[in-house]
Amino acid sequence: MTASYVLSLDAVSMRDVPRVGGKNASLGELLQHLKAAGVRAVGGFATDVAAYSAFIDANGLKPLIAAAMADYAARRVPLEQAGARVREAMRAGVMPAEIAAAIAAAYRRLAASRRERDPAVAVRSSATAEDLPEASFAGQQETYLNVRGEGALLDAVRACFASLYTDRAISYRENHRIDQVRVALSAGIQPMVRSDRAGAGVMFSVDTETGFPRIVVINANYGLGETVVQGSVDPDEFRVFKPLLGEPACRPIVDRKLGRKERKLVYGRRGAATEQKRTTARERDAFVLTDDEVLELARAAVAIERHYGKPMDMEWAKDGRTGEVFVLQARPETVQARRAAGQLETYELKSAGRRLLTGAAVGEAIAVGPVCVLKSAEEIGRFVPGSVLVTGITDPDWVPVMKLAAAVVTDLGGRTSHAAIVSRELGLPAVVGTGKATATLRDGDTVTVSCAEGDTGLVYEGVAEFSRRTLDTASIPATRTEVLLNVANPAAAFRWWRLPADGVGLARIEFIIGHDIKAHPLALARPEAVTSPRARARLAKLARGWPSPQEYFVAKLAAGIARIAAAHHPRPVIVRTSDFKTNEYARLLGGAAFEPEEENPMLGWRGASRYYTEYRDGFALECRALKRVREEIGLRNVVVMIPFCRTPEEADAVLAVMAENGLERGVDGLEVYVMCEIPSNVVLAEQFAARFDGFSIGSNDLTQLTLGVDRDSARLERLFDEGNEAVTRLIRSVIETAHAAGRKVSLCGQAPSDKPAFVEFLVDAGIDSVSVTADSFVRVKANVAAAELKRGSSAAGAQASRSQVARA
Repeated sequence: MTASYVLSLDAVSMRDVPRVGGKNASLGELLQHLKAAGVRAVGGFATDVAAYSAFIDANGLKPLIAAAMADYAARRVPLEQAGARVREAMRAGVMPAEIAAAIAAAYRRLAASRRERDPAVAVRSSATAEDLPEASFAGQQETYLNVRGEGALLDAVRACFASLYTDRAISYRENHRIDQVRVALSAGIQPMVRSDRAGAGVMFSVDTETGFPRIVVINANYGLGETVVQGSVDPDEFRVFKPLLGEPACRPIVDRKLGRKERKLVYGRRGAATEQKRTTARERDAFVLTDDEVLELARAAVAIERHYGKPMDMEWAKDGRTGEVFVLQARPETVQARRAAGQLETYELKSAGRRLLTGAAVGEAIAVGPVCVLKSAEEIGRFVPGSVLVTGITDPDWVPVMKLAAAVVTDLGGRTSHAAIVSRELGLPAVVGTGKATATLRDGDTVTVSCAEGDTGLVYEGVAEFSRRTLDTASIPATRTEVLLNVANPAAAFRWWRLPADGVGLARIEFIIGHDIKAHPLALARPEAVTSPRARARLAKLARGWPSPQEYFVAKLAAGIARIAAAHHPRPVIVRTSDFKTNEYARLLGGAAFEPEEENPMLGWRGASRYYTEYRDGFALECRALKRVREEIGLRNVVVMIPFCRTPEEADAVLAVMAENGLERGVDGLEVYVMCEIPSNVVLAEQFAARFDGFSIGSNDLTQLTLGVDRDSARLERLFDEGNEAVTRLIRSVIETAHAAGRKVSLCGQAPSDKPAFVEFLVDAGIDSVSVTADSFVRVKANVAAAELKRGSSAAGAQASRSQVARA
């Protein structure tokens, strides 16, 4: 009979959830079915829920549990009192002898197989109601690490049983309408992976904020993984593009973020199972995982997702002794998997007050409310529903109050922490890992919490103006004329994957330089030329953790481009090389040493004219980043576009420099476009067509230079008109010339978003595509469809008239 109380993990599967709970059943599934796919999982054994039931019966606890839960349900006693009553009774209970014997025997067998005396094990709780499609149950019950010896193991199993009635677990089951008395618990016992000597973390097989299904997100910290799960550190973060994982020549890590990683959890001293230690400066400046390890984990995530047929949430650990990487848990992802595929809810910030804090964004929403700063869970009684919850870390104990909050802001944590998971499940915008929220925000102050601006979440002073829209992508009409997106911020690229865009018509390198790299390219290419000691110190701080300042620039730029390209792969993504003006370049860190002062920067040293002259070293870094995206990462859908190219001779000079840096037009399918924004591009369109694969009309500059109107002049605003006949004649002319040469023509500018008549003109002129901002995509797509329908009707009418004339 005692054998039924313990099961080997490699003998169970998802069919055994009623016997060993969701977590342990999933571990058995990994051990049985995914070893051949290269997924390493840790074996061990689990107690059958019969052991839990026998423990409850032997100690006469069932009436006590039922009474406590009934008292709480009727609100005769508070949650804290009801839960404590049950937990204290269970911890005081005696483990029946036959159950204790079965657990001890299984532990001795584990010790013999590992040739260790009293091996260190992890004891994890696995409830029978866990990992349902609508609830992750992440962190609801307890895990005990570095447990050694039969006595300590039995104590840990009994503590796991008691953790079925933590306050957070009771509240969670209540929220999901799960019977409080009928649940049961299995304890899973596994040998410890020595991640205390390496690192551990969490990964998802879907982008956690946007639901983009072709990305694996991996978070990593040094030491045991509880710091990442609990959200007590700012971890490293990696994103891997799944479709290219099977390509031998590709290394599709599209993003890396170096976390602060200020603490790690390791084996304890002087009798403690675990303890937290500060990481060293060297550890904080380095990534926890190598690229090979990131890719290995990503492949495991894809294999697990494929096996289960749904997005998955996984925990992993690296053994510091062997270097092996293991998957510790796998459960269904419960938030993005439930979102309707055709529904896209968008928030747009219109205007906001002073920026107070930044951190990692959780969700994509915006919320406004008064601040409520709580230092510990003991203070939750004073929380006012509808407030913005501000705390150090959003521990699972906070779930009862989180469901009453408008938003959550924390000092610590990453986007795959338990805090982030629960915030997503509750549909709350959260900004985690701000570092100083509890010190900065004050009770009662009204703030706006915005997660609608990409990966970075922001907290603004006061009430911001914002809009909220729900789009049904199934209602967007199909068009012959392609509609592409203008994308500035790579951090927001995945937000728009549900839009049926035909690619990206304009991705601006200068945005990535200004917002992600934050330094002048030449200051990183030649830091010795920067004379300011302060600027040199700041440059060194920016490049901290990278092999060189040049590699920092290339890696950061490649990551920004790769995120945009991955979001739309395999559709074309047209990336424009940098087009700062000299005054804009000079404002970048270290830029003053490299930029001349110009009377009219708009007509000065910009675009193509920089790439083969004094900016040549900076352009070489841009080329290296583009080459890395296409060849190393494998995103060959990237098309390079050259801005402000004044003459065919200048085009030749730029193409030659690109070829010197490994970007040769036509090799490995590389296409190079040119911006058509100067009248000379139209007049000499045939010569430009011989050198480039396509044209992208920049309507703002083309209008400015055709009409002689400063596009930034408020006084001349009435004269700035893309629909002016002088401009439309040029546009129609370049389309005709380009098409005659077999070249495509796109237009990127604001006019198609604001002027339906201009869209109608472009469709009539035969434009191949228009590129617009994401927030205007649906409107422009509808205008294009209407213009095509009208043009089709006109063409059909003209054909009918010609037929009538012919018959007459």
